[in-house]
Amino acid sequence: MTDNEIRTLLAGSRTIAVVGLSSKPHRTSYQIAEYLQRHGYRIIPVNPREREVLGERAYPDLASVPVPIDIVDVFRNSREVPTLTEDVLKLSPKPKAYWLQVGVTDAPSEARAEAAGVPTISNACLMVVHRMLGQAK
Repeated sequence: MTDNEIRTLLAGSRTIAVVGLSSKPHRTSYQIAEYLQRHGYRIIPVNPREREVLGERAYPDLASVPVPIDIVDVFRNSREVPTLTEDVLKLSPKPKAYWLQVGVTDAPSEARAEAAGVPTISNACLMVVHRMLGQAK
């Protein structure tokens, strides 16, 4: 995706499912989700070990989330990406983007998501890109 496409994505998105979001404030997933929440996004925690994070109910998996998801943001090990990609592609409606955080990549899964019409960004921090593209207010 180009910078302008990502700007449009971020401006047009409201709900971000954060897969692997921890309730521990010292964890990177928490800090990034908190930043995104402060910037107006609704954060949906997806973690079977959590009940609530940042004042939002947590869900055990993407299929359990009862609202449409604009962006799926992944904080999991790369080896879990193939399974997560299948879960993403089963969502209806499909998310506007599939975002794999720094260190999270799986080229075949990324290509599969792209081929299914879900733009994918990998090995990039959503918070850093948000700031870099001037989306922070």
